[in-house]
Amino acid sequence: MNALDTNILVYAHDSRDPRKQTIALQLIKTVRPLALPWQVGCEFLAASRKLQAMTRDDAWDALDDFRQLVQVILIPEAGLWSQCRGLEQKYVLSFWDALLVGACLKGGVQTLYSEDLGVASRTIPGLALINPFA
Repeated sequence: MNALDTNILVYAHDSRDPRKQTIALQLIKTVRPLALPWQVGCEFLAASRKLQAMTRDDAWDALDDFRQLVQVILIPEAGLWSQCRGLEQKYVLSFWDALLVGACLKGGVQTLYSEDLGVASRTIPGLALINPFA
């Protein structure tokens, strides 16, 4: 299972960086099987409102379109907080990144594509983190 972080979805709808937009669109088109972590959907709705050409309805429609491509939607649970604390400390992650990593691990995601989790690629046991823009 694979997952895309919020920045991938945002770049897919942001024409200000054509290179990143092309890469993001290619990932959305080709990466399978694909999971949508709950947090990513929420963050996308918040972040996309900063895009000049995207209205609130456009953001909801884009999320609905993306949901048609996913096989699993990971929903957070209270137990992730404890796991998040350990991930945050051990791997020097922000709270939000640790929460996303924890949800991916819990949901069986093996690869998370993200620009925000450090170097070009690294592995947390059970999860490969890949920066497709590096």
